[in-house]
Amino acid sequence: MKMTSSKIPISSLLVLLALLTITEGVSLRGLGMELRCRCIKTESRQIGRYIQKVEIILANSHCEESEIIATLKKTGQEVCLDPEAQWVKKVIERMMSSRRR
Repeated sequence: MKMTSSKIPISSLLVLLALLTITEGVSLRGLGMELRCRCIKTESRQIGRYIQKVEIILANSHCEESEIIATLKKTGQEVCLDPEAQWVKKVIERMMSSRRR
């Protein structure tokens, strides 16, 4: 009997640990924090007139490169933009100058 009673607390502890791990990951995502790069592939062709909003994620310990993610007007789809594309640089420049005003 002692053998089965000692297994219950260990299994409960494992379940609790698993739940904490899952909820911690969810809470980080809820705060807008990702533990990896979001952009695997970037778009360099000009889609400027279809962009609703742009999000800039600066390089950090989880992703070496800064990421620029645009949300498209009609579909709401998120597209990763090539930060080296000239038109993307212009869009970012305009955004930064409009924030200063």
